[in-house]
Amino acid sequence: MATPRTQPAELHAHAMDNLKYIRQTLERAGSFTAVPGKGGVLMGVVAVLAARFAARQPGASGWLAVWTVAAIIAMAIGILGAALKSRRFHVPLFSGPGRKFIAGFAPALVAGAVLTAVFYRAGISGFLPGVWLLLYGAAVLSGGSASVRIVPVMGACFMFVGTVALLLPGWNDVLLPVGFGGLHLIFGTMIAVKYGG
Repeated sequence: MATPRTQPAELHAHAMDNLKYIRQTLERAGSFTAVPGKGGVLMGVVAVLAARFAARQPGASGWLAVWTVAAIIAMAIGILGAALKSRRFHVPLFSGPGRKFIAGFAPALVAGAVLTAVFYRAGISGFLPGVWLLLYGAAVLSGGSASVRIVPVMGACFMFVGTVALLLPGWNDVLLPVGFGGLHLIFGTMIAVKYGG
């Protein structure tokens, strides 16, 4: 009596391992497409409103408080927007490209938070808008290397506006809403239209 051959089961297991490997490789090589366009537009609206409230503050501490609250709200909008978009497209938020985006994005934001505290304590908060725009642009540019092409372009635009703000600190009240407001509105709209929300 012959024993049944186990080759089909082994072949099936081997094929499934190959498919799993291919899927993981494609995930790591793919683009992070969950950058939220609509969320970017809302972030721009938050920045425009923050600029109006911050301009009415009598001192640097009130001005910084308004922009800090705006940054927290905008960050929450961005995270929620990315989570909703990734769920809608059935792409894990923390897939290979998603992790690359976060790994490129986070260090510049942490540097911005540290420099904010240092500059404020030193009494030179006039340079903060340029630092924020420049480092946010660096974060978007670096994280955007794992995303669709328009995201790094947006980061480069933020870096340009940040550089102008550092060279012309008297224009901060104009350049902050132009950068965080205008660029988010423009690029958020483009991402929403071209990349599905």
